[in-house]
Amino acid sequence: MTESKAMILGCSGLSLTPEEKAFYRAERPWGFILFGRNISEAAQIADLVAEMRESVGWHAPVLIDQEGGRVQRIRPPILSRYPSGQALGDLYRRVPALGLRAAWLMSRLHAFDLSKLGINVDCLPVLDVPVEGSSNVIGDRAYGGDPETVIAMGRAAADGLKAGGLLPVMKHMPGHGRGFADSHLELPVVTVSRNELEAHDFPPFVAMKDELMAMTCHLVFTAIDPDNPATTSRKVIDGVIREHIGFNGLLLSDDSSMNALSGTIGQRAANIIAGGCDIVLHCNGKMDEMVDVVANVPALAGLPLARAKAVETGFAAPDAADEAELRTDFEAMFATV
Repeated sequence: MTESKAMILGCSGLSLTPEEKAFYRAERPWGFILFGRNISEAAQIADLVAEMRESVGWHAPVLIDQEGGRVQRIRPPILSRYPSGQALGDLYRRVPALGLRAAWLMSRLHAFDLSKLGINVDCLPVLDVPVEGSSNVIGDRAYGGDPETVIAMGRAAADGLKAGGLLPVMKHMPGHGRGFADSHLELPVVTVSRNELEAHDFPPFVAMKDELMAMTCHLVFTAIDPDNPATTSRKVIDGVIREHIGFNGLLLSDDSSMNALSGTIGQRAANIIAGGCDIVLHCNGKMDEMVDVVANVPALAGLPLARAKAVETGFAAPDAADEAELRTDFEAMFATV
């Protein structure tokens, strides 16, 4: 089989158009990602996921951001409404054992929910450690404002997904907690010292460096590379993510269509690969943009291919947990909150 290309793509609507099917068949994205525009009801989601895999001819990874709180792509009435990372963290601050159990349970329930639809990757946990005054783009998505809380809760969340046969994607490496702007709209610049970053922002990623996947952040760290956001920075990806953090897994860019990045979509894709990311993520499903992405990404080869293969073989069978029982436990934890 010809190797997939180093990209994960979205699609425009609730089912694939003939043009999209032909495009994916020809261009072979390694995986796909779903957003709110792709969601109407459970059967439709499952059909769309199946169409995506059929278009590339194998059981490609299908990703979603199903965190809970305001970042939850599949909502009621299709799936339960889940609390935010901060709500879980509040429980942890009151009763640590209860908070850890809640983080694990919520992820395990996400795994029940998503696996029924064919989705096998959840872009969770959020390992960012926000500081006072930072942009609300992370805000209540974070478990807490200290690395210890984020590490404990992030581990529990990742373990819950894996217990259910899904794989997590840590985000946003090496840390989006100091972004004083929303990187969907503009480029945040972080000016603190490297020592401060190593003490506060990087530790959750160091602690969880053995996970198979992570997503970058579109932030400039002036102490490391004043000229390029982390996503396109060799200095950040080689010097911080690979060397200091010690992450050897598959590194995805955050969405290449976000306005923190400059240049055309094609230039962004080329810069993401040149910077050292393994996979370009492009989410909005716009065909003209996807055509530009594919012109600027290679087929997976070498280390990126080895990392992608490690993901493909990293899915385990789910445990034998009872869904109804776990759901009752979880709901009881939040009934009084």
